[in-house]
Amino acid sequence: MKKIVVLTGAGVSAESGIKTFRDSDGLWENYRVEDVATPEAWEANYEMVLRFYNERLKQLSQAKPNEAHKGLVKLESHYDVHIVTQNVDDLHERAGSSKVLHIHGELRKKRSQVKPDYIVEIDPNENEIKKGELCPWGKQMRPHIVWFGESVPLIEDAASIVEKADILIIIGTSMQVYPAAGLIYYTKPAIPIYYIDPKADEQKSFTHNTIAMPLKAGVGVVRLVDELIEKAKNVN
Repeated sequence: MKKIVVLTGAGVSAESGIKTFRDSDGLWENYRVEDVATPEAWEANYEMVLRFYNERLKQLSQAKPNEAHKGLVKLESHYDVHIVTQNVDDLHERAGSSKVLHIHGELRKKRSQVKPDYIVEIDPNENEIKKGELCPWGKQMRPHIVWFGESVPLIEDAASIVEKADILIIIGTSMQVYPAAGLIYYTKPAIPIYYIDPKADEQKSFTHNTIAMPLKAGVGVVRLVDELIEKAKNVN
């Protein structure tokens, strides 16, 4: 069974009403990224940062997977599909994808400031990290999010996954933010790379052998999934 690796960014969740990372205006749900997504912001005003992420959690509880998320699940019946996402929402999992790696963290988890490996699921009935909620080392629990300026602990795992791809699909990301953008250079030579994004034609030059599909995620994924499944049936 061929291995498909899918790199997803904010564009795959946009049709579910979620903004996951920096937009072109430098705002994240009307907040400056510097004020809510950096270690400095946490040190300066952790209460505001908590409030921001608790708002995102409540928003996420109302969001539903869209056709792009559902389409990727369909691929699993014919391919070994592994998703590497920059998104912090859980819409891939809720749609039914079985192999998802979140390189920028997960909104539904919290962790210790002192021991980053101490990670806990957030109670779905509460949908918040409470002020005064301490880890075993006596520090306020923080969102399990990789903020700007922090290292990306799972980037090597992501690179190992990309290295094994027979087909690479990129959805809803400019591939200009590192280190995630560098993952494309771990692919085996000459494998097909499909790039689904409304601005795909403008960014096509970031690598050779790229098949640009300048479409919104929902439309592009459905079209490509049908094409790839048909190819798999013909091979079999």
